[in-house]
Amino acid sequence: MKQLLNTLYVMTQGAYVCLDHETVKVEVGGKLQMQVPLHHLGAIVTMGNVMLSPFIMGRCADDGRAVVILDWNGRFKCRIVGKTHGNVLLRQAQYEAVRDGERSAAIARNIVAGKVKNSREIIMRGARETEDREEAESLRKAADVLADALFHLKDNRDIDHVRGLEGESAHAYFSVFDTMVKKEEREVFRMNGRTRRPPLDPMNGLLSFLYTLLLNDCITAVEGVGLDSQMGFLHAMRPGRPSLGLDLMEEFRSVLADRLALTLINRKQITDKSFEVRPGGATYLNDAGRKEVVVAYQKRKQDEFHHPIVDEKVPFGLVPHVQARLLARHLRGDLEEYTPVLYT
Repeated sequence: MKQLLNTLYVMTQGAYVCLDHETVKVEVGGKLQMQVPLHHLGAIVTMGNVMLSPFIMGRCADDGRAVVILDWNGRFKCRIVGKTHGNVLLRQAQYEAVRDGERSAAIARNIVAGKVKNSREIIMRGARETEDREEAESLRKAADVLADALFHLKDNRDIDHVRGLEGESAHAYFSVFDTMVKKEEREVFRMNGRTRRPPLDPMNGLLSFLYTLLLNDCITAVEGVGLDSQMGFLHAMRPGRPSLGLDLMEEFRSVLADRLALTLINRKQITDKSFEVRPGGATYLNDAGRKEVVVAYQKRKQDEFHHPIVDEKVPFGLVPHVQARLLARHLRGDLEEYTPVLYT
């Protein structure tokens, strides 16, 4: 099992990240702020005006360590990638599976089934926890919509139908999402539909930031096993779009991002003071809010659950790597089908 390594997030503006022998150092204004052994890090993520020395970038590229650059709002700018690695025969098998419409749809179907099943678990948990009968009934009705989608996904090999069922499920899920927020916080975090670029309310701003963190982990996972992150099965291919990373992320959204967002809000770790509103209504986490979310996300990745496929406890942070390996085994012909991860 791969060791769970930490991700170093550097968010202090004007910071300089460099390498001194085998130690990563972060300096601000010429003064050392922190240092960490390089071998303890699985990735480095910078946000905003942060400088990286050419030497540390080259070393990370040689080691296959992810370096991701985000803007100050948490939007993806670029990844530093080293030499192409992995088995070329695996990537060839991936391309052949993408061209095979029926096989591609089967993989997409299983990914969507995993997403819908995990989203339904979140909703049903909310229905059990609420003391308001009307809210519980509303959540159960949404759960029924997702259960119906699962039924129609069974043995479905039409990619357009699979995508349609995914869209219907997502609409039902987000229509009751803020019902799982405590009533005293609901006015601030009420969703006016899912908005992305830009997010137009605090809940969307929080979710978009968490999804960015999760997507970077999923891209690292698929590239770590030698797959092409731009060749997906569920998400249509577009220039520069990490379609396979987006595919893999679908299974983990509800558990690693959505549930964490609800926890942060209901525990009042994130409040209306954690956001700033830009001209035009764009709503983003501020400096303090981003730091709170990053710390909570890193802690969440340390939590363990019993993975039913590998039959052992796995930290949440390793689950994308496990699933990427299962997908690679399916593409090589070692597994009959790709099995999504299911949380219960």
